[in-house]
Amino acid sequence: MLGLNKKDARLLLIVVAITMLAPFILNPFPAGSDLAQFNAGYPDLMQRFVIFGILAIGFNILFGLTGYLSFGHAAFLGVGSYAAVWMFKLLSMNIIPAIMLSVIIAGVFSLVIGYVSLRRSGIYFSILTLAFAQMSYSLAYSVLTPLTGGETGLQPKATDARILDGALEPGEAATPSLFNIAMRDSFELSLGNWEFVFNFGYYVAAVVMIFAFYMSIRIFRSPFGMMLRAIKSNQTRMSYTGLNARPYTLAAFVISGMYAGLAGGLLVAMDPQAGAERMFWTASGEIVIMTILGGAGTLIGPVLGAGFIKYFENIVSKINETVLHQWFYWLPDGLEDFVIAMIYPFVGKGWHLPLGLLFMLVVIFLPGGLVQGGQKIAGLFSRKTADEPQPKATEPAE
Repeated sequence: MLGLNKKDARLLLIVVAITMLAPFILNPFPAGSDLAQFNAGYPDLMQRFVIFGILAIGFNILFGLTGYLSFGHAAFLGVGSYAAVWMFKLLSMNIIPAIMLSVIIAGVFSLVIGYVSLRRSGIYFSILTLAFAQMSYSLAYSVLTPLTGGETGLQPKATDARILDGALEPGEAATPSLFNIAMRDSFELSLGNWEFVFNFGYYVAAVVMIFAFYMSIRIFRSPFGMMLRAIKSNQTRMSYTGLNARPYTLAAFVISGMYAGLAGGLLVAMDPQAGAERMFWTASGEIVIMTILGGAGTLIGPVLGAGFIKYFENIVSKINETVLHQWFYWLPDGLEDFVIAMIYPFVGKGWHLPLGLLFMLVVIFLPGGLVQGGQKIAGLFSRKTADEPQPKATEPAE
């Protein structure tokens, strides 16, 4: 199917099913219940799941296949965001031109940075990418304020003279759209105590992520992907055979940067504003954590890692003392306060603590990330099945 083997086609179908049914999967608890705190089926968070999944997929093509660790990928995310906003300001609020320009500008920018950074490898390459990202952040924050909006950010205004759309009416909000359907348009479905929201913007981003995931599978299984694996395995031995690895690493860097630009354009398509904070070094570190947590070098691992971190950031961080008191009100007063005092440092503003502990455990015990953990669990069940006594075959009568 679509040029994929059975295993990859099955994985693609699983991703399609999960993304299409996400409003149901991410809302397992009825509205109004104590556990509704853990529901994640609202549009903004679902959009971030798939958009940062695209970002992690692209980063995995560079880091997972070639072993080159970049600490500056947030620069391409930011450049793509700014390019999309300027397309909204100058041309149209239609998201297609904005996303196309985001990918192109991020690709050109990554080509320049990659051409310089890939002259070195290892930690020197990582430091170079970090330096370029921080320079980009500083330029966007101060020097290039007329283009980026500085610390206030950049967003479309009613006075912008759009070539195709024209200026907005006074009081009219700049709303990104596709085929005259606004990205924020949603349809709500109520089934008993459950409420499900189907957002148009989410499904646009989900379709783009499915396509990006499909392209990553094709890259992984292609001769180009095999060359990238060879670079990661032993680049010195590869050079001894007469092959020049630099064009392949540069191509992987540019493709990865274009994925980041695509993610930046989609972020603006969902929320039409861009700020310099998207280019800060902590944003680049988050991309690295997403990929390693899910499983670097695997196909679906980065998507899982991105979803896991965004879930922690948006759900666990909202749990405060009031919520904890609602959960443990049935305990005696002294015991209730003690339990809440023990749990509170791990939730709310301290959500980084459990995430950091989980990341440490994954790095120590599961170098292959969450994907390796899932494979081990599946292996345990298959081993139990194999250990069960099988019925003896009936011997033929003499």
